[in-house]
Amino acid sequence: MNVYTTDKIRNVVLLGHGGCGKTSLAEAMAYLSGITTRMGKVSDGNTISDFDKEETKRLFSINTSIVPIIWEDTKINILDTPGYFDFAGEVEEAVSVADAAIIVVSGKAGIEVGTKKAWEICEKYKLPRMVFVTDMDIDEASYRQVIEDLQELYGKKIAPFHLPIRENGQFVGYVNVLQQRAKRWTDKGGIEKADVPDYSREHLEAYREALMEAVAETSEEFMDRYFGGEEFSEDEIRQALRVNVADGSIVPVLMGSNILARGVYTLLVDIVKYLPGPDKRTCAGINAKTNEVYQADYDFAKPKSAYVFKTIVDPFIGKYSLIKVNSGVLKTDDILYNYHQGSDEKIGKLYVIRGNKTEEVKELHAGDIGALAKLNNTATTDSLSTKANPIHYIRTNMPTPYTYMRYQAKNKGDEDKISQALQKLMSEDLTLKSVNDSGNSQTLLYGMGEQHLDVVVSKLLNKYKIEVELSRPKVAFRETIRKKSDVESKYKKQSGGHGQYGHVKMTFEPSGNLEEAYVFEQVVVGGAVPKNYFPAVEKGVQEAVLKGPLAAYPVVGVKAVLYDGSYHPVDSSEMAFKTASRQAFKKGFLEASPVLLEPIVSLKVLVPDAYTGDIMGDLNKRRGRVLGMNPVEGGKQEIIADIPSMELFGYNTDLRSMTGGAGDFSYEFARYEQAPSDIQEKEIAARANKLDTPE
Repeated sequence: MNVYTTDKIRNVVLLGHGGCGKTSLAEAMAYLSGITTRMGKVSDGNTISDFDKEETKRLFSINTSIVPIIWEDTKINILDTPGYFDFAGEVEEAVSVADAAIIVVSGKAGIEVGTKKAWEICEKYKLPRMVFVTDMDIDEASYRQVIEDLQELYGKKIAPFHLPIRENGQFVGYVNVLQQRAKRWTDKGGIEKADVPDYSREHLEAYREALMEAVAETSEEFMDRYFGGEEFSEDEIRQALRVNVADGSIVPVLMGSNILARGVYTLLVDIVKYLPGPDKRTCAGINAKTNEVYQADYDFAKPKSAYVFKTIVDPFIGKYSLIKVNSGVLKTDDILYNYHQGSDEKIGKLYVIRGNKTEEVKELHAGDIGALAKLNNTATTDSLSTKANPIHYIRTNMPTPYTYMRYQAKNKGDEDKISQALQKLMSEDLTLKSVNDSGNSQTLLYGMGEQHLDVVVSKLLNKYKIEVELSRPKVAFRETIRKKSDVESKYKKQSGGHGQYGHVKMTFEPSGNLEEAYVFEQVVVGGAVPKNYFPAVEKGVQEAVLKGPLAAYPVVGVKAVLYDGSYHPVDSSEMAFKTASRQAFKKGFLEASPVLLEPIVSLKVLVPDAYTGDIMGDLNKRRGRVLGMNPVEGGKQEIIADIPSMELFGYNTDLRSMTGGAGDFSYEFARYEQAPSDIQEKEIAARANKLDTPE
């Protein structure tokens, strides 16, 4: 592939709801630009960007893929993102290096939850954007409805560029709102001039008015002229659009059919014409030597620096670090410094990735996206620069995974293999986490949703030939006491020669601190138990609290006091006193009104206003206590509640179901509270076999 300078690059991310047509749009762009000779279909599993086995099997995007296409003399790096919310981390990675976005909307499905989320992420990253309405070849598609809904949501910045022409249920052409001229597609795939149909004139006037209003909003001078009844010239309109689309104050709406590749030519022309290249965007990091802000701004003349926004690890082709060059020009065999890892990396060859194919390039200019192979010490979100000018860029803020399941190897002995494979998957996917919950003897897999975890299990099987089973995780209950008990315990054993003798009298009561397992004190007088055995008595308590006598869960919040006992000058030993202490603990614990505690989390649920009643009703069913509600920008409410951890199992799926995918939640551990008696009884019965057997 040729080398492209910064001004001849566009980095465009495709965003939108799952199934709205992002991948088929990328396919149509690739076809029109001459990269492919025939268009693949998502349903056939043969598109450029959905090449992963999981994607072809499931028929939807899971990973962000890059499809660089050449349009005239410009390189457009298309970043095709997944629309399903379980893969939101992939979207964040892509948006972090994009300079503009195309929000794809199905003309049939209209504005969906994913459309609004796409808009929100554009706002978060201050990305200029266009809206492309697909499926215009489908009879039920309504471009007009999409425009109305967009204008209602986002106001006067929505500027319709086109109007569809339909005849006998067929999508045959379009009206250019700016030029007020119509064009039709010919049988040979070309375009010819046509008359604006009479039925389109009413809407043409309305859309032209909306476009003029959007242009007028961009400056006081234009506003005065607009209200004065003046017409803007075509050149003035185009110039205003160039400036204001680039700063996000105008959002053009285009339309077409991906399957027929109609309207896509115009989209490509407008991407080059109106969406900004990296040279029009700013980019800053921190110089680690001077601690000053480093304005990289995609300037090819500045020292080299790059940001690693994604990692691909494949068992066959190895590891690729996907980068965006933030300054300078990267060349083959450059040596770069990784500030975060404190190590040099020889970058060897430079690559451009197109779907699942790599192509060598001699250099990558500032603003371009490429790939480096086999960087040993570099991970996603790391920064690369020169050692003389060490730069670090702000790491992309990835979504936190809150859905988790217990996982186990189906075949014994596969544990090490699973661990190694998961390490590779986690280096690719920062929203995946493996946690060893030693307290409950289980390993947990955290992801963005059940579908995400299902894909991971499938990848482990297909890529790494390892089978794992997911199951409901054990809840981290704790045991404590509510009253005071006073017990004595004597451990006495005679077996020829020295015997064993330890005798303790102890009290057990709540310590009032559930953060600590136990507090140990001794108030022995008169040497009834010699000082040198005190540590052994404490050791007995220390061991006993690891596995409580009620349901074999760890113990918290107990105060143990040794106040009396006796010893034998010959037979007493540390082991004897430790054993006596453990026995005393078990007896004293069970006599002090023992209870099971369950973990309580502080939950925040963010939902549109319309769903608050349903959410609060559902939280009550889950034994949640709603503590309050805060209004949030964009017509949403943040509901804050305390809820038992065990009641959140499957909440992600239920919340999406209740809100059509519009709800989000997060939580953090708050404290332990006494579990209701029915739950205690059930748990104690289920754990009876754990009491006398080591876990």
